[in-house]
Amino acid sequence: MPAKAALLSLLSRRSRQLRSFIAMDVLEKSQGMAQLGHDVISFSVGEPDFPAPKAVKAAAIQALRRDFTHYTHSLGLLALREEICRHYRRRYGVTIHPDQVLITAGTSPAMLLLFGALLEPGEEVVLSDPHYPCYANFLRFAGGRPAFVRGREAEGFQLKPEAVRKKLRRKTKAILINSPGNPTGTLLDTKSMKALAEMGKYVISDEIYHGLTYEGEERSILEFTDRAFVLNGFSKAYAMTGFRLGWCIFPRAFTKVFQNMAQNFYISTAGFVQAAGIAALTKTDREREAMRRTFQERRRVMLEGVKRLGFGVTAEPGGAFYVFANAKHYTRDSHRFAFDILEKAKVGITPGIDFGPSGEGYVRFSYATDVKEIREGLGRIEEYLRRRKLLR
Repeated sequence: MPAKAALLSLLSRRSRQLRSFIAMDVLEKSQGMAQLGHDVISFSVGEPDFPAPKAVKAAAIQALRRDFTHYTHSLGLLALREEICRHYRRRYGVTIHPDQVLITAGTSPAMLLLFGALLEPGEEVVLSDPHYPCYANFLRFAGGRPAFVRGREAEGFQLKPEAVRKKLRRKTKAILINSPGNPTGTLLDTKSMKALAEMGKYVISDEIYHGLTYEGEERSILEFTDRAFVLNGFSKAYAMTGFRLGWCIFPRAFTKVFQNMAQNFYISTAGFVQAAGIAALTKTDREREAMRRTFQERRRVMLEGVKRLGFGVTAEPGGAFYVFANAKHYTRDSHRFAFDILEKAKVGITPGIDFGPSGEGYVRFSYATDVKEIREGLGRIEEYLRRRKLLR
């Protein structure tokens, strides 16, 4: 038996089902090229290029100096959970109890625990196509099944209640929404969110891009139903990706199961990092607003440049830091197209196929980098298209 086949025979079926996260493939290839001396510009990943706010770094350093390096409560520091509750009361007018909040090492572990707590084998979660790639991987790993609703470009690829209703069946456990969304940056309108909340299923709302909205209004699912799970964290709006700090909000009946899972799977999130989270929620308003305004300007530059190059953008992003662009008159193989641009133009973009079958023929540009880099990267792509005689 060949070595690869022998290895696969030893792996669990759920581990074999995990698919590559192509945005990370692009990033890692970009990093490898940079190590060889190539000047690579990255539009591939959603990571703010800003440093973490000063108060956040100071709080982490102070916590370490106080030797705050031991276990915390498995749900997380009470002070941080209380601050998250105050944040939701101020921002959305909703009341949650600290026992409904679990602090995790980023939203990815929160998602894994959530699906593990909620799903029996074979139960389904309805979500959009295109979608954040890791959703389907997490679902399958937890024994669940994704039930995709094909999005329409003209509608910003967002979930529409009438399409979701057609997917509901006995095995449907939840509906997953993401607004502002990845890869599109579009927002789910209030009427649709309310309609989805009234369908009698749990709603899982990924709100990680809240705080990064430029047009439209960001709403929390908790404004419309208490049969909801919210995923959020500090990575995007607070530029704290490396701190690995997120949270999950859940109905209070789930408190004990989430506590048990946290105790068994990771005990607790690092205490000094949680201290930084408290500072992020209480001491960074000015810095966060400055970052949001900077992203808004980058959004303008990226949108103008992408359209000038002939990519189609029917639904402009109202939030996050992505432009999901139609490239079908350039290619029907977004994976090959993106990696060819990386190799030939030294610019990393994410192929649309990473986000599901409906993403084929599209590419995602991240504007989580400065305007000078955006203009330089777009200029390189323009030269690439001209060399290939693709630019009209």
